[in-house]
Amino acid sequence: MIDIKLIRENSELVKENIKKKFQDKKLGIVDEVVELDKQFRECKLKGDNLRALKNKKSSEIGILMKDGKKEEANKIKEEISSCSKEMKELEEKEIILEQQIKEKMMVIPNIIDESVPIGKDDSFNVEIEKFGDPIVPNYEIPYHADILASFNGLDKESAGRTSGNGFYYLMGDAARLSSAMLSYARDFMIDKGFTYCIPPFMIRSDVVSGVMSFDEMDAMMYKIEGEDLYLIGTSEHSMIGKFKNQIIKEEQLPITLTSYSPCFRKEVGAHGIEERGIYRVHQFEKQEMVVLCKPEDSMDWYNKMWKYTVELFRSLDIPVRTLECCSGDLADLKVKSCDIEAWSPRQQKYFEVGSCSTLGDAQARRLGIRAKSMNGNYYLHTLNNTVLASTRALIALLENNYQEDGTIKIPKVLQPYMGGKTEIKG
Repeated sequence: MIDIKLIRENSELVKENIKKKFQDKKLGIVDEVVELDKQFRECKLKGDNLRALKNKKSSEIGILMKDGKKEEANKIKEEISSCSKEMKELEEKEIILEQQIKEKMMVIPNIIDESVPIGKDDSFNVEIEKFGDPIVPNYEIPYHADILASFNGLDKESAGRTSGNGFYYLMGDAARLSSAMLSYARDFMIDKGFTYCIPPFMIRSDVVSGVMSFDEMDAMMYKIEGEDLYLIGTSEHSMIGKFKNQIIKEEQLPITLTSYSPCFRKEVGAHGIEERGIYRVHQFEKQEMVVLCKPEDSMDWYNKMWKYTVELFRSLDIPVRTLECCSGDLADLKVKSCDIEAWSPRQQKYFEVGSCSTLGDAQARRLGIRAKSMNGNYYLHTLNNTVLASTRALIALLENNYQEDGTIKIPKVLQPYMGGKTEIKG
């Protein structure tokens, strides 16, 4: 949610930003907010004036009564009663107007960074840089589900019976390898100075609406029937929600956290759920990084964060590239975002394994997260980035470490988490 002052003072800038995001249907909302804000401020001013008048009149009553002017005092009492009635009506109107403004403000997209490329959808995303050589071996790389099947590592048939399409069992060395990658990602981020957290895996609706747009919520979140609770789609939601309505001392900044959680996603949309493999599923595990910082530091943190993910994947012998997300591919709360994509030697192309985003003060403004400084309070900037998402990282590792004889080479950094194993045999 952007600052109402920006809409009030520069509505054309806000409209231009909406056009850059190809959401022209929202242009009229800006004018509606401007009008509602005008009514709200007029209402508030009138209420303040009436309050001042009421206080002035109230002080006169005692003097009149003391002077024996009871009739005049009673007349003023009637005026005060009329003032009180009108003030109550104005206060009720203020509440309604404030709620209407908030509801409309919640769907106006955040102001994107000037560096974001303009484009309607992800086909306009721009490659930034490649890290590592994208090698295609002179032998065939099987589909990842077939690689897992070669050492009895995946059981989707049983998961279909217990849970339905989009779920899976990881078994034996596959399960161990997935856990090893997550443990390594955890320790990798701890070594970078981040504090390790395990957050709640369910959050209330007021936190959900504070961290994401309504469209994202409908497409992603599972609601617990009969309760005001949602299963998280990423631990970022819990981690940002941790600071809801908090005022943080400036000397505590930046707050750098790395969190583990399972993630639950409907995956509603054009992509659909993958039938055979584990690329797009309803449940996976993830190590996340979250930063809360001063506004002037957010872009520096953004660049540090995506570089950490690149460094981690390169340590797993996986070539990656970074892709700048265009304006139309950015979620409404995001200021700037880039995807980290891993090389697939089987498909001979890159695929997404993580995403790094700075959201400016949008989440902090929605959730009331502020910092206290000598010059007053201000809203913090929030950032998040995928360290490692279990299923997609596992696919990338299997393909890039698959040997001609069908064995899977285990990268050195993971061997301590695998009991010293150097390879997995089919």
